[in-house]
Amino acid sequence: MPSLDPRPDLSVVAATSLPAQGMSARDAAMIVHDELMLDGNARMNLATFVTTWMEPEAELLMAEAFPKNSIDKDEYPSTSQIEARLVCMVADLFHAPGLEPDDPASATGVSTIGSSEAVMLSGLAMKWRWRAARKAAGEDAARPVLVLGSNVQVVWEKFCRYFDVEARYLPVQPGRYVITPDQVRAAVDENTIGVVAILGTTFTGEYEDVAGIAAVLDELAAAGGPDVPLHVDAASGGFVAPFLDPDLAWDFRLERVRSINVSGHKYGLTYPGIGFAVWRSPEDLPSELIFHVNYLGGDMPTFTLNFSRPGSQIAGQYYNFLRLGGAGYTRIMTELREEATWLAGRIAAEMPVFTVIADGSALPVLALGLASDANFTVFDVSHELRSFGWQVPAYTMPADAEQVAVLRIVLRHGFSADLTRHFAADLAEVVVKLQEHGSVGSSAQHFAH
Repeated sequence: MPSLDPRPDLSVVAATSLPAQGMSARDAAMIVHDELMLDGNARMNLATFVTTWMEPEAELLMAEAFPKNSIDKDEYPSTSQIEARLVCMVADLFHAPGLEPDDPASATGVSTIGSSEAVMLSGLAMKWRWRAARKAAGEDAARPVLVLGSNVQVVWEKFCRYFDVEARYLPVQPGRYVITPDQVRAAVDENTIGVVAILGTTFTGEYEDVAGIAAVLDELAAAGGPDVPLHVDAASGGFVAPFLDPDLAWDFRLERVRSINVSGHKYGLTYPGIGFAVWRSPEDLPSELIFHVNYLGGDMPTFTLNFSRPGSQIAGQYYNFLRLGGAGYTRIMTELREEATWLAGRIAAEMPVFTVIADGSALPVLALGLASDANFTVFDVSHELRSFGWQVPAYTMPADAEQVAVLRIVLRHGFSADLTRHFAADLAEVVVKLQEHGSVGSSAQHFAH
């Protein structure tokens, strides 16, 4: 009888150094596969905004594009053309002016690894434009300031720290978790490189009053005050609002909006690794930030932080745009909003221990607080839901509202109505258990996106 291949010694699977010898493809795949099984189920992860399900046809196309470095536009011209089309489609969705029919190059923008890179690029453009204007006027340009709410995603903090910009945070407060036009009016000055408004905050999913903030900045400029550009962080809402709230003015329809970032891997419905930054016009993107390289063949203008990146997410995003079109995105977002508001209504009616802070009527996102007389915490609820496989984050709100702790529930494409009802039943069971037995002593967590 032939001997079987020896099994790998699992006690010495490489953890800290490269193994001296390899193993069979089957064994290596088994080890990695088995360890990855210990992760949570991505479909049951209600913490993340990031896409966790795509159609099999999209996955096949993305696998075909894994080997392609999308930055090499001379070697992969079709991938490059698709990328340009994507940027133009996003700019058109956001009502960018000056787009030419059948000319993707008429859009001013870039695709990125995600909104984090898009934020960095947008912030750099604001800083460079402000500095050039200050120097042209003979004014000091040593103290750039960015005005933003304390509710921004942490990448904005990174931008300010990494690129030496003072962050002027506008506080939220219990019951108000977005910034207001009046706060902006009082905060901007001649050193302000820009104001950031959020279309879909990560804390509650709410939309900030972009039009109101733009109007305040217009008034200040018209009165001889600083002429401050407005950037919209639409990482989460940029692929929701155009389809569910088409009359909401938040994008380039407002003259004051000069740049927008959005995540394709959130409600753009593509697996992690793609985002976009778009500008109103070429004048809003300083030419000094664009590099030209030719060592890969041909002249390639590039404005990115990541030079090498796979073409797979570009293929996946283009598949989504072709497959769904505007009607498909509208249908999916409508279903998600309906499920979110249904869930909020059921929780309000059947689990009065919760207070509904956000009901899914903006982004399909719920934020739940607890009644003051509850004998358990939101951290207990998060802990107990894990026994059913659900991952639901619990966290405290930003500075000046830190006494408020909430659960956040994000509904995404692939999360069916049936799963929504299963989740509601499991949540109700957790509430009954905690009301009977009290707190399980779960510790507070700080929010991390």
